[in-house]
Amino acid sequence: MAKFRREDALDYHSQGRPGKIEVIPTKPYSTQRDLTLAYSPGVAEPCLEIEKNPDDVYKYTAKGNLVAVISNGTAVLGLGNIGALASKPVMEGKGLLFKIFADIDVFDIEVNTTNIDEFVNTVKNIAPTFGGINLEDIKAPECFEIERRLKELLDIPLMHDDQHGTAIISAAGLLNAIEISGKKIGTVKLVINGAGAAANSCAKMYIAVGVKRENILMLDSKGVLHKGRTDLDQYKATFATDRTDVNTLSEAIKGADVFVGLSKGNILKPEMIRSMNKDCVVFALANPTPEISYEEAFEARKDIIVATGRSDNPNQVNNVIGFPFIFRGAMDVRATCINEEMKLAATLAIAALAKEPVPDYVNLAYGSKNLSFGHEYIIPKPIDNRLISAVSCAVAKAAIDSGVARIKITDWDAYATELENRLGKDNKLMRSLADKAKSNPKRIVFSEADNYKILKAAQVVRDEGIAKPMLLGDKVRINKLAEDNFIDLSDMQIIDPLMDHEEQRNEFGDMLWRKRQRRGLTQFDARKLMRDRNYFGAMMVENGMADAMISGLTRKYGQPIKPALEIIDTLPGVSKVAGLYIMVTKRGPYFFADTTMNSDPTAEELVDIAVLTANAVKQFNITPRIALLSYSNFGSATGEVPSKVSKAVNILHNNYPGLIVDGDLQANFAISKSLLKEQFPFSTLIDKDVNTFIFPNLASGNIAYKMLQELGGAEAIGPVLMGLNKPVHVLQLGSSVREIVNMITIAVVDAQNKK
Repeated sequence: MAKFRREDALDYHSQGRPGKIEVIPTKPYSTQRDLTLAYSPGVAEPCLEIEKNPDDVYKYTAKGNLVAVISNGTAVLGLGNIGALASKPVMEGKGLLFKIFADIDVFDIEVNTTNIDEFVNTVKNIAPTFGGINLEDIKAPECFEIERRLKELLDIPLMHDDQHGTAIISAAGLLNAIEISGKKIGTVKLVINGAGAAANSCAKMYIAVGVKRENILMLDSKGVLHKGRTDLDQYKATFATDRTDVNTLSEAIKGADVFVGLSKGNILKPEMIRSMNKDCVVFALANPTPEISYEEAFEARKDIIVATGRSDNPNQVNNVIGFPFIFRGAMDVRATCINEEMKLAATLAIAALAKEPVPDYVNLAYGSKNLSFGHEYIIPKPIDNRLISAVSCAVAKAAIDSGVARIKITDWDAYATELENRLGKDNKLMRSLADKAKSNPKRIVFSEADNYKILKAAQVVRDEGIAKPMLLGDKVRINKLAEDNFIDLSDMQIIDPLMDHEEQRNEFGDMLWRKRQRRGLTQFDARKLMRDRNYFGAMMVENGMADAMISGLTRKYGQPIKPALEIIDTLPGVSKVAGLYIMVTKRGPYFFADTTMNSDPTAEELVDIAVLTANAVKQFNITPRIALLSYSNFGSATGEVPSKVSKAVNILHNNYPGLIVDGDLQANFAISKSLLKEQFPFSTLIDKDVNTFIFPNLASGNIAYKMLQELGGAEAIGPVLMGLNKPVHVLQLGSSVREIVNMITIAVVDAQNKK
């Protein structure tokens, strides 16, 4: 579970544009004609069409892709009844998840009432605006009545995710856990600790997938729900047992096959787990502190399958695996509701997906080579892109089959492709790389630690578990800077080469002298250079005292590069070091090289740069599809640039037949598949999404990435230095904290791969 500080959370929500979501126009608006069509008088035409045929609202407005996330703030996360206004950051966050996982737009609506009638009437009256309604963070038992009434009143998909999301995901995990344990779902004895909204819905879903009602024991804070109790409301009474011999959790769990915790942390004790049946299943879903920790559960016994709500444990039960895709499928067929058949279909689809081979990018993100169906993988990971097609298709089919869909899908392959294309590709690379970095964090030395941005980034990556920072600089100054800015440097090593490490400086200097004594460097000058933190840091990396170095925030690019090139050898067979920028766009990541190192490479050097870049892209678990760029298309113009690029491509085709590469190409032809196919159908890049661009010289590459960054809104990550035997990466002058964190993440993954 990622660590964060109160100030970080407040800064995240307040800095720049306050909040987390915005409304963006989807039609042109730059001319008077555009505005006339968008509003008056042009807007009257779709209004009149909708008046004649109400279903045309889906044709002419955003209703079909718009969900209301609605709460009254009475049961917000673990915060309880904090009120409608205070719940708004959570509702905005839910909107963000809807968008990034399923391309669904959201208006968050906070209703300032705890009265059921008022809440229901409010939602009913605003419902025409929306294609679906997600009820959120409403306390039990009111949430049951609210959902029941709104289902009767409305004819659009509606779901209280706190109830049904956990039920759907945990039921999928339960099916798979029972299968792995070798038991039959109809015979297992199941204990649910907690009797609120989620517990009620979970129990119903477990029964839907085959658990016998008589085999379920449910507990609230007063003990087992049994029919002799007089304090049970109608919802708790549904799961009251006839048994009178059990009352406490210790008594109920003895001889059980499954424990599901929907209560509070640290109430399940190891001795309770030991009293369960062989090959037991424990779902400790209280957040952020489970009923028992993953590690403690395994210490109690080894024949166990454990799931929690935490991202730092295997088998995370996370609602984001379900709700975006359930609404996506329901809204795409304009379902009149989300019924039990659709929820069951989502459950079965999620369970089935966990049995499929795991994509490489998921393994990469979780630092594994062989995630597969078993004790530590019973539920798909949230970053699995297949969820949108698997779950949404299943839900849409169930809606059609159960008669609640108003439109039919006939070409399911086309629909699945459409779903996959909806996924935003702009931030998935960094998410997966961050997850990989966390799997094996490395020691990163910072040569400019007397800078606020560096210290803040170091704190972030330390707290996130991405890296282990090592700080170079004046200890007094660094500690004062941290104190003034409320930055916690605990567990970070601070090294002052000038004050405390004369012997180490001299030793490092002698090493450098031996490397470069025949290149005009004296021993005295070599020892003197070690007073420079860039030299000292690079030597730490060379000697294994650190795994990578980050520098360049406050200095021109060449200053931190020179020490690295003098101290650290290149990779075997590599004659040229090159620079790579990762350009993160809404169409996915693009890789630009060489943008920083080689001013006018020869054809042979372009070959080396292309091969280095291809290997770097592969480390990100992406297949490189490479275009060598020019102002010419396959010799359509003459000149030095087209000539050397064409020569480089010929060498690549002959010497590296496995590479997907072509050129010389103009940039627009490289990017547009249709344009390339129409004009140059012989190209090896036909029907390929080109993602890697090799520029003919430094000027073109540097200009291109900076223009895309400023005019195209792309996020530039880099420059990534390629070709060195050990990782040294140089920041852009004046990088933001976010950009520094991204570069640290790249450095950690680079160090992992080089190990």
